[in-house]
Amino acid sequence: MGEKMRVLLVTLSILFFSGCSTVDVTQYKNTTPRFDFFEYFHGETRGWGMVQNWRGMVTRSFVVDMVGSHTSDGEFLLEEDFYWSDGELEERTWKVASSEVHRFSGTAADVVGTAQGAAYGNALNWQYHMLVDVEGNKWKIHFDDWMFLQNDDILINKLQMSKFGIDVGEITIVFSKIHHREQMK
Repeated sequence: MGEKMRVLLVTLSILFFSGCSTVDVTQYKNTTPRFDFFEYFHGETRGWGMVQNWRGMVTRSFVVDMVGSHTSDGEFLLEEDFYWSDGELEERTWKVASSEVHRFSGTAADVVGTAQGAAYGNALNWQYHMLVDVEGNKWKIHFDDWMFLQNDDILINKLQMSKFGIDVGEITIVFSKIHHREQMK
């Protein structure tokens, strides 16, 4: 194998593995406040977010209004309305379940297969593939989705996006429960 081929393989390996999460969510098991996904997202929640490309440049921003509710058959529905800075409205409905104390799964129309993850302490991490519109084409993008609950019911959400193991961008969202703003009026 030639030197150029070795350099190419090493570079591709580094790029591939840099797109995978290396942080274990269980390391947050003793952190507080404890994040209960269903409790936090039950009712109305609002988030403010931005999308950054692989270079770190902000490409879009948005506000997302969410309503979470339990259905009679035990499912948890999380309805999201994204209001993008360029005028686009995007809607998504998640169906989220917990199979064990710390394990979560979820589906949505644009999610390929099932999102899988776990929550410990103040953190939740889940992984999934989503079909994302990129200039009129649907790309299957991998999401490494982290949520961290802070004091005062503030939730910070950071999503790393990759394709073929190569980072293509990230999304940062800060959530607040609607009832807190109403109580302050």
